[in-house]
Amino acid sequence: MKITRIRADAAGVTRFDEIEIPLEDAGLIGRLSQPMAAESVIFRETGADYDYDWHPAPARQLVVLLDGEIEIEVGDGEVRRFAGGEVLLLEDTTGRGHRTRNVGAVPRRSLFVPLAPDARLG
Repeated sequence: MKITRIRADAAGVTRFDEIEIPLEDAGLIGRLSQPMAAESVIFRETGADYDYDWHPAPARQLVVLLDGEIEIEVGDGEVRRFAGGEVLLLEDTTGRGHRTRNVGAVPRRSLFVPLAPDARLG
């Protein structure tokens, strides 16, 4: 399963990249990843007018978009859109970070999963 990562490079500039979360056959229940250590789960709803200027992620975390659509800009100038069902890994916890805004005229719901310091993905 591919997910999008936002990370800071050696110069502190944020960039997008993709990582693969390996899935293994678990029989009748489908394919599963290895467990990942998490610290908590946070439910969030933002208004239709959400437009958050440059900010680093508050923690290394997974963001699961439940519905709606967002646009994220990273430090190298690239802009991408993400919609409900997509998963992001935010690792840009220092520096300028990224910008996020809602796309469309509806509130957006998402799930934040701050990862434990030793959590490994991919």
